Amino acid sequence: MNIAIFFGTETGNAEMLAEDIATELEDQHETSVANLADTAPDALLTEGLNVIVCSSYDDGDFPASAKPFVEKVQAAKPDLTGVRFAIFGLGDSEYADTYGFGSMKVAELLVAHGAEALGDRPVHDAAGDALPEDMALPWLEEIIGGLDA
Repeated sequence: MNIAIFFGTETGNAEMLAEDIATELEDQHETSVANLADTAPDALLTEGLNVIVCSSYDDGDFPASAKPFVEKVQAAKPDLTGVRFAIFGLGDSEYADTYGFGSMKVAELLVAHGAEALGDRPVHDAAGDALPEDMALPWLEEIIGGLDA
């Protein structure tokens, strides 16, 4: 399966996780990794799966590298029908009122333009003990398994 992995990051953690996911999947799937800052809405796959790893910044805002993508979607208002995506968030539960809002807002934006969200939207807690890849890899394997079935 063709899997495009996009990341929106402020400090680089989402990029590192996106690279880890690609490394884990590359033996069985064709993978690519791209910064959302460099991504146009029409670059999202309609054949295969789009995986988005997105952190939150400040008061639940988009991270710096997701803002250009969000602005492109808001300006172009693309029809994303046929685009399937899974999104994984990175956040810090110490900011309880806005925990994981960056990934939530990206997901809502894509769905509002016709894309289909697959699976749940887990958010890794930077204040916790678990590693993000320990959450993200089983979550994504379940989604891929559902698509392969």
